[in-house]
Amino acid sequence: MQPDLIGLEISKGELRRLTGFDPDDVFRPSIMGNREKRLGFLINEMLVALALTPIIVGFIYAFIILPIIGSSIKLGIILLILVPIAVVVGRLIWRRLTCPQALTILLDEVDKYHEVVQAIDINDQLATSGHSQSSISDRDQVIAALQLIRENLVLALKSERILRDNKKLIANNQELFVNNLANLQALQVSNQAGEYAQLLNQSLQIALDVQAEIRKLQKD
Repeated sequence: MQPDLIGLEISKGELRRLTGFDPDDVFRPSIMGNREKRLGFLINEMLVALALTPIIVGFIYAFIILPIIGSSIKLGIILLILVPIAVVVGRLIWRRLTCPQALTILLDEVDKYHEVVQAIDINDQLATSGHSQSSISDRDQVIAALQLIRENLVLALKSERILRDNKKLIANNQELFVNNLANLQALQVSNQAGEYAQLLNQSLQIALDVQAEIRKLQKD
């Protein structure tokens, strides 16, 4: 990865610090639309459920079933089947109730942002191997746009977290969002057939989506 791309990534640790949530613990419907992410999410949930199952089953069996019904292998087996399912469903419901919708939307925008960064990295690798002849100026414009979007995303995530407890914020940050958006629009390439034109347009759309979400937060 080129040096100018390395600093653009928003790491999971930074996301955790900005939002107060582990990004892997935030249930997002968009994850279910991605086969790889869906598989990883479900595997993680099953591992957690399997880890909790012996504790929950042991507690229920020792303090409820044995004193009331007595020893029952059949009930023990039923519990071993039902408890993991209940844990997974319960965790999903809990996440939906505790994770703000605005946060899930912003995290989706972070994913889109990272996809653009990865697309540029792939283009760089192709250019290095001689399979691509991209305009350097177009690439520089996309990098500049992504730097502005990163600032917007960080501000949006910070604002969302503060607004959970304080609904009076965000006016001070709104001007910065508007200025960044104006700068992004100024960066748009005139030739839409350029190698990086599509990536730049994707970046602008991310910025518009983030600003729209911030306006929603301000109205709530």
